[in-house]
Amino acid sequence: GAQVTQGFQLRQPQDKVSVAIGETLTLTCTTSREGPVGPVKWLKGWGSGNQTVYDQTGTFPRVTRAVDRSDTDFTIHISDVQFEDAGTYYCVKFERRLHGPEVFQHGKGTEVSVQEKTQVSGIVAATVVFGSLLLLLLLLFVALCMYRRKHRGDVESQCLARPAAMGCFSPLSLRCCVGTPSTPSEVLDAESSHLPSQQSGKEDNYIHYADLQPLPVAPRHIRSPDAACSEYASVRVAAK
Repeated sequence: GAQVTQGFQLRQPQDKVSVAIGETLTLTCTTSREGPVGPVKWLKGWGSGNQTVYDQTGTFPRVTRAVDRSDTDFTIHISDVQFEDAGTYYCVKFERRLHGPEVFQHGKGTEVSVQEKTQVSGIVAATVVFGSLLLLLLLLFVALCMYRRKHRGDVESQCLARPAAMGCFSPLSLRCCVGTPSTPSEVLDAESSHLPSQQSGKEDNYIHYADLQPLPVAPRHIRSPDAACSEYASVRVAAK
């Protein structure tokens, strides 16, 4: 939004501005110090039907300067905006001539739209609600993750705190059926035949325990009628 003529620069950077009814409108315009003698004005509209919004020598109740009495910053504030304030505003530098002031430079214009306050508030409220929902979902997700991690840690702690006989070690699947080869009694007898006879209390320190899972039911045609499955077995190993 700058025009340059003989070193003078006028900047009107805003293309479009939206403001709610009753709010304050800010229009930005700055200039360089080099330039002809003459005022800077704000005009609404262009051509013969333009309206002077601000003049350095006039009185405008709703218009104030952002930087009072500045020679380079001509930004203005228009308070209590109404629907009739919608339009295109131009920052204009005039040059003083014998027959009157002439336009020396002007900005490209700022298009101002005025909206209902409820509409703007509704958009802001919807944005806030949407952001709050996202934040709530994020917090719930984090809380769920923390709960699952804590629950898993509690289960592991309880498992480690139980006696070994409760079956908290790695499960070991053993097929143990009464009346079939390799029954627990036969395995135990086979192991015992190779072990030295020791009745001291130290033997208990070398007993290993296994958590045995239930076995699937065997087909009827491969089991004798009087065979029964056992879910548990004891394993004894030699002391080192």
